[in-house]
Amino acid sequence: MRSTLPLIALILSGTSQAQSPERWNGPEPRENVTMAYADVLRVDPIYETFYVREPREECREVPTRYSERRGGDPTGGTILGALIGGAIGNQVGKGDGRRAATVAGAVIGGAIGHDVDKNNGSQGGRIVEGTSQDCRVVEVEREDRRVAGYDVEYRYRGEVYLSRLDYDPGDRLRVRVSVEPVE
Repeated sequence: MRSTLPLIALILSGTSQAQSPERWNGPEPRENVTMAYADVLRVDPIYETFYVREPREECREVPTRYSERRGGDPTGGTILGALIGGAIGNQVGKGDGRRAATVAGAVIGGAIGHDVDKNNGSQGGRIVEGTSQDCRVVEVEREDRRVAGYDVEYRYRGEVYLSRLDYDPGDRLRVRVSVEPVE
């Protein structure tokens, strides 16, 4: 009898807890939810149209015609300008400053003489014809489409449902089944 008394007490204590389901001591109430799979009947992609503006360079060939000047070799003007600039620079300063002024005058005079001789070539040279590219940047608008979602028709336990999803579920769709009593 001693060995059966603790066994009876253990059975009775387990029975009293099983009869009171409203005494749930867990962190959150239990839900009557289960997961199941539904058969996918149809998937229709939903497209979104949007416009993109992007810069693009457009070029075209343009006919050109210009007259080339004669006397285009500016060597003589460079030498003459250097001599004149050196002479003027030699008149400025004393001692070592005079040498520096002479060199600077020769360099500056040579550059000026080069430009003057080059630009003073006579008119009436040969006429050159050709083409050049005229390029400009333009905004081009293009239409683009992307999938925004999917309309999915599926069957669960004989009933047909339709949902819009962000993804294509394939042949089977996992569904959440919840059961609540109706009052």
